Amino acid sequence: MMLQLRFAKCTGFLALALAFTPLPGNAAGDDQARLSGGLAKFALDSGDPAAALRYTRNLSAEAAVLVRAKALLATGDSDSARQLLEQLSSGQYHRGEAALLLAELASASGDDENAGKHLQTAARLAHGDIRQQALYRLAERHREAGQTDRAGQVLASMDPGYWAALGYMNIAADYGRRDLNPSRALVALRVALAMAEEDSDSSRSNELKSRLLVRAGHLAHKHEDYDKAISFLEKVPLESYSTPQGLYLHGLALSANGNHRAAMQSWHRAKKYPLAYPGVANAWLGTGRGYDLSGYLGQAGEAYLAANASFESERVTLRKLADQIRDKGAYQALVRDARDSNAEWFLADSRTLTQPRTAYLLQFMEDPGAQEAVSRVAELEQIGLQLARHEDSLVVFRGVIRERLESGDHPPADVARYKDEIEALTERMSGLDKQALTAEQQAALRNTAGTLAELGSSLDKLDQRLAQKDQRLSELLSRSDRALERIQANRSRTRRLQERAEAALNEIALAYVDKQDDRMAFALDRTEQQIAHLYEYLAIRNIERGEP
Repeated sequence: MMLQLRFAKCTGFLALALAFTPLPGNAAGDDQARLSGGLAKFALDSGDPAAALRYTRNLSAEAAVLVRAKALLATGDSDSARQLLEQLSSGQYHRGEAALLLAELASASGDDENAGKHLQTAARLAHGDIRQQALYRLAERHREAGQTDRAGQVLASMDPGYWAALGYMNIAADYGRRDLNPSRALVALRVALAMAEEDSDSSRSNELKSRLLVRAGHLAHKHEDYDKAISFLEKVPLESYSTPQGLYLHGLALSANGNHRAAMQSWHRAKKYPLAYPGVANAWLGTGRGYDLSGYLGQAGEAYLAANASFESERVTLRKLADQIRDKGAYQALVRDARDSNAEWFLADSRTLTQPRTAYLLQFMEDPGAQEAVSRVAELEQIGLQLARHEDSLVVFRGVIRERLESGDHPPADVARYKDEIEALTERMSGLDKQALTAEQQAALRNTAGTLAELGSSLDKLDQRLAQKDQRLSELLSRSDRALERIQANRSRTRRLQERAEAALNEIALAYVDKQDDRMAFALDRTEQQIAHLYEYLAIRNIERGEP
């Protein structure tokens, strides 16, 4: 019992000894690598490629190298990404995905020959969605080269799903442009619908099926197969981007079949959507035409006048939007205001498809150039925010270093006291060696003596480190000063690039608004012509009847 009490005095030092005891190298390194790899993938998927690059800086696993290559592509460093992808292409696990990314790089640089070779490699080595993407791109290469049959053969080898559906939709578009008979195009669209049913992403599948149904209905209506057009269009869901156009075409097919009442019902439903969507302006005009064909001339005139007022109001909205773009910038007016409940020129803060601001944003983002311009501004803004956070953190860090340097701290007095206690305990343990102890007690004494020796050595090193503290803090302060200068320079450069990107986006957005205004002006002109024709017809009929 007395020996245990003596040993208990050493427990205060054992925790300190653990702090200087390294973990097993391989286990700790593997855990850290897995953690860093997971953080890197999360950062990349969350839209933060800079953080992904930071986490993968010292990782050599193939999965981490792939994440780093993708992050480099996201930051525009194609050359460095290509080197890593070529390294992976001779690896073991990710050769197919690396080949697909190399194909995209080759295609972007105009190297079609190597792009095709990489796609063939990806189709051969990859699995799952990566393989389907590669096969789809191969089919697209054949289709764009006019080799529709070869494209069809590639598509036939694909698994049912999203990529196969896209391929058949594009082939159907080619058939629709070339063939006088719509049979082949409609068959391709039916196959595309069946492929889309197998897509595991339900939201993506529903959106694609809506577009396919509208295309099929439009094609059938174009070739005067109105019953078939109606059968396609009545399946378009009411919660998709294609719904307004589908409703308009559905009414058009019903009207062509002589069912003007049902046609006007479809057009009335389409009129609930914003005029930015395809088909909505025509639905306003179609309502007046439906009343006209049904013999209700008074209601036809009222419908045309309502359309006229709606188009005029929309032109006012577009002029206000153009003014906001010039005043606040397109990114604020189109993107941020789509999430801001205080927007002035839209009806309400709802993100449903029935809200005008959502419609304008979706319509604007259909243009690939607009997508790229918005993405560029968003990325630069995010980089600027990250640099600002880093600058704030570094300023705080520098302040702490300066306080430490100015405080003139000396090694704590506890260090000397700990040394004295270690020496006293060592002497007392030397006395215990002379007593008759069991083998177990002797082993315990040896372990404790070793622990005390390690503690003494660690405290000696602590003295040396504390003595060099000021020099190391000064060096660290100089390094932080240089880092702060680099961050400030990068922030300034980022601001200049963001201003240029926003100016380019403003130009694209203003051109889009002008185009929308021209479309409304054309619709307004058509409405006024219909009103003039209607009044002219009524005047002639009254004259024929002898009425004043």
